[in-house]
Amino acid sequence: MSNNWIVPAMESLRKSLFLRTLLLGFLILIMQIPVVMINGVIRERESTKDAAFYDVTKSWGGQQSIVGPWITVPYKFHSVQKKTSNNKVEHFTTTQTRFATFLPIDLQIDGDVNSDLRKRGIFKVPLYSVDLTINGLFAKPDFSSWGISEDDVLWDQSYLSIGLTDSRGIIKQAQLDWAGTKVNFLPGTGMQNTDSPGIHVPLKDLDKKETFEFSFPLSLNGSDILLFTPYGNDTRVSLKSDWIDPSFQGNWLPTNHKVDNSGFDASWSIPYLGRNYPQSWKDSSNFKSSINSSQFGVKFLVPVDNYRMGFRSVKYAPLFLMLTFITLWLFEILSNYRIHPLQYLLLGAGMCVFYLLELSLAEHIGFEISYTIASTLVVGLIGSYSFVFLKSIVRALFVGVIAALLYGYLYILLRSQDYALLIGSFGLFLTIAAIMYLTRNINWYRSGSQESEIDKLSPPLPTDNMENNRTNKH
Repeated sequence: MSNNWIVPAMESLRKSLFLRTLLLGFLILIMQIPVVMINGVIRERESTKDAAFYDVTKSWGGQQSIVGPWITVPYKFHSVQKKTSNNKVEHFTTTQTRFATFLPIDLQIDGDVNSDLRKRGIFKVPLYSVDLTINGLFAKPDFSSWGISEDDVLWDQSYLSIGLTDSRGIIKQAQLDWAGTKVNFLPGTGMQNTDSPGIHVPLKDLDKKETFEFSFPLSLNGSDILLFTPYGNDTRVSLKSDWIDPSFQGNWLPTNHKVDNSGFDASWSIPYLGRNYPQSWKDSSNFKSSINSSQFGVKFLVPVDNYRMGFRSVKYAPLFLMLTFITLWLFEILSNYRIHPLQYLLLGAGMCVFYLLELSLAEHIGFEISYTIASTLVVGLIGSYSFVFLKSIVRALFVGVIAALLYGYLYILLRSQDYALLIGSFGLFLTIAAIMYLTRNINWYRSGSQESEIDKLSPPLPTDNMENNRTNKH
């Protein structure tokens, strides 16, 4: 088969504005392949960071969520069952041990957090040590609303519990001051939740008084997040720390907070009506989801998450490729220069390398400096390579300036997360408006050749009739 058709086809592609525009769109789609691959690289590096995070926290202490304290009181539950044998119905009573949970009337938690930013290889892991003072007031458990007799209450088997996400983070022995009596805590949260991490302490003479004051210290190691649960009828939490980048999390924000270069100071005050579970319940009730959703606290935020910034910057890669290619395309249709598809692909590859340069440098020297270095290198590469086929320093400088403006625009988008949508939409609008203005005089239906396209951009020449009219006037 003869290949004589290839040359006419390539010539038609070179001269046809419509075909070159379609080819440009196809090239932009092709360049999405390396963009997807770069996304995969970022995810892989993030997984490596998570593995390093786990290696550090498994021996120090993970995210800590403090639940409690609460009192668990066992009681006897009697049920009457029927048994039929030889047409005779017999009634017999079975007795089970069940558990009731009671929350404090008043709960005050004061904490002093010392932070530490550890490194595992090139990755940073935020750690903390917190010294908590927990105090409050319990009322005598009341079973009357459930119709349970006090004779069936096993007061001597009662215990107070504190739930923790990671009990490995407990630094030292904790001791409960219960109505003036001091008792050491034991591992686990007690008989009812033997598998739940935490600590507990047996209680004595719970039925002898109407109210019980309590207090105890709790020293923990943790990482990344510190959360609390509003178990009190009135819950107050106060935290002080030397961490300068806190992110307040959970169902409530602090009522008062101060953040400066020395750290943060925050306090919460949460009433009973603000949560979705009662002050007491029997073991047949399940409020686990409501309790988990009521947690609040602080996340020790790493100032700049390089991988989060990498994901955000790659999202704009298709737009930046399109804008750069359109800039060169405008040079094509507004001048006599022709740019080969391979040259478009090489420029696109250079722009894709930017994201790898940014990420790899950010892991070592920080986001701002790495972004500056990577964008400067890529802008220089685009400008110098544009000089090869544009044959003009002025045009190459123009392309380089456009690329520099794009990367400056991207930096503003990345740093202004709250206004990214607003800035991005207006930037895209202005870009489309500029393209419409520059191509306003092109007759898209008569762009069959290079010469005709140039002619349409030039002012119309005077006709013979116009010359005759001028002669008659004279």
